[in-house]
Order: sequence, then C-alpha cells, then structure tokens
Amino acid sequence: MEYIIIGLLVVLLIISVISLMKNTNEANITERLGKVETSVIKELGEFKSDINKSTQDNFNYLSDKMDQRLRLMNDKVNERLDENFDKTNKTFNNVLERLSKIDEAQKKIDTLSTDIISLQNVLTDKKSRGTFGEVNLYHIMSNVFGDNDKVYKMQYSFDNNTTVDCALFAPEPLGTIGIDSKFPLENYERMVDKNNSAEIRKQATKDFVSDVKKHIDAISSKYIIPNVTTDQAIMFLPAEAIFAEINAYHTELIEYAYKKRVWITSPTTLISTLTTIEVIIKNMERDKYAKVIQKELSLLNEEFLRYKERWDKLSSHIDTVSKDVKELHTTSEKIAKRFDSINQVEVDKIETDSK
Repeated sequence: MEYIIIGLLVVLLIISVISLMKNTNEANITERLGKVETSVIKELGEFKSDINKSTQDNFNYLSDKMDQRLRLMNDKVNERLDENFDKTNKTFNNVLERLSKIDEAQKKIDTLSTDIISLQNVLTDKKSRGTFGEVNLYHIMSNVFGDNDKVYKMQYSFDNNTTVDCALFAPEPLGTIGIDSKFPLENYERMVDKNNSAEIRKQATKDFVSDVKKHIDAISSKYIIPNVTTDQAIMFLPAEAIFAEINAYHTELIEYAYKKRVWITSPTTLISTLTTIEVIIKNMERDKYAKVIQKELSLLNEEFLRYKERWDKLSSHIDTVSKDVKELHTTSEKIAKRFDSINQVEVDKIETDSK
C-alpha cells in the first residue's frame, strides 16, 4: 500500500514538472523542481511516519485483542476442564458405588443360592416337607389371629386318636374346623419336568392325582368327626404352584374334594378364607354382646319405670306438702297482722274485723 501511494506521488510530480516546463523558463523550472522535490520528500517523510505510527497502533491493538482472546480462551478451557473433571470424578464415584452394590448383590445372590440349595435338600425329605408345611401354616394362623389358643391350636388331638396340624375353634354354627398340611411334591416335579419323556410325565400325572386323592380321603376320614367338628375340613398346600396346577389342569380333584367336604387352599387362599372366618367370628361375638346389651337395656327399662312411678308418688306428696305450706303461710300472715294490731292497741278495729 505504501509503495502504491509513493508511485502516485511520483507521477503527480512528473505531471507538475511537465506543466511547469510549459509555462516557465528553465531557471524557474530548476528552482521549482527543487522546491517540489523538498516538499515531496517532506510529505513522503511525514506520510511514512504516519504510516509507521498507524501500523504500530494497529499492531498494538491487534496484539491486545489477541492477548484478550487468548486469556478468554484459556479461562474457557480451564473452566471446561474443571467441569469435565468434576463430571468424570462423579461418574467414577458412581461407578464405584454401583460396583459396590453389585458386589453386595452378588453376595446376597450367593447366600440365596445356598439357601435355595438347602431348601431343596429339605424338601427332598417327606418329614422335612411336613415340618415346612406346619411352620408355614402356623405363621399364617398367627398373622391372622395372633397367638390365641381360644381361636386355634396347633397339633390338636381329637377323641378318635388323630392329631390335626391345626384346629380352628369357630363359634356355632361353624364349629371346630380341622386344617391339615399336605405337600405332594415328588410326582408333581416329575410331572412338570420337561426333560422327562412324555411317558414318564404321563405316569407322574396319574401318580400325582392319586396322591392328592389319598390326602383328601385321609383328611375327610380323620378330621371330619360328627358332633365334634364341623362337616368340612381344609387341606393346606404350602406351594402356590401345586395349587395353581390343580385348579388349572385337574378340576376333577376339585370336584372330588367337594364331594368329600374338603376345601383345598394355598397360602394366599387360606389367608383369604381365614380372614372371612375372622369376620364371621367377630360378627357372631358382636351379635352375642348385642343380645346381652339388649337384655340389660330391658332390665334398665323396668328399673326406670319403677323409678318413674315412685317419682310421681313423691311429686304428689310434694304438691300436697306445698299446698299445706301455702295455707300455713296464709294463716301465719293473719296471725302476724293480729299481733301487730294488738301491739298498736287498735281494739275497735279488731272487733270490727272479727265481725
């Protein structure tokens, strides 16, 4: 840019010289050329100085801007780095926390696996299964009725030398209800195991139905006792899966149990049944106490009628006494007046009043 301007000034100088050459003589031309040259040199120097100053100012301005921008960028970068570091640190802490929870869950899973294996070992033995069903039945009874020997008893013996897992003592007309736990597991597992052949599963199904019918017959014959228990009993299955299997695919067992007056229940349905019985018991107790209250109210009514009769007599006597008191008061007033008259010695007036 500087060189272009200088070139333009030179051209202008040449044009001025040519113009001077036309209008002046040579002496004047030389003199003017000298003045023009001096002027041009002076202007070029001033122009160069202005250009340098302007360039320096622009450079300084640009340098300041660059420094400012660099500082801003540095601050932004530091801020972003700090934010990313915080996020990374939080993420890392979350990962550590989750790993800790996963490790804890893994320990619980290992413990649960051990418990399941132990439970499977327990359920393989018939006696252990029976104990498991009895304990499960006790927990259900205690949750519904609490520890109340007046409502139920575990391992209750009847007069026919049979012992039921639980006897529920409901008020009449329900009476005593026997609840016995049964756990037909072996044939059920063989029946539902898809790894077994169709023939094995078919035979297991027949054996399972036979086992359930035997349990129904045993409960019906042992725990439905005329004049001792109600005419029905409850068979408790500790496994919901077995109960669901019977209701879904073996309705003949439900009909068979109905004929034998035995109701098949699972933990869930037994709780519902017991809750219903609990409501019935409370209603019966409420009705019994309502009769007692009605009897007491009737007696209280008789006493109140007697009280009313005596109060009427007393009120009549009080009215009579009140009338006598009024008459006595009138007489006393008259006597008082006579005494006043006597005190004032108004004999004539007394005679006149007496007439």
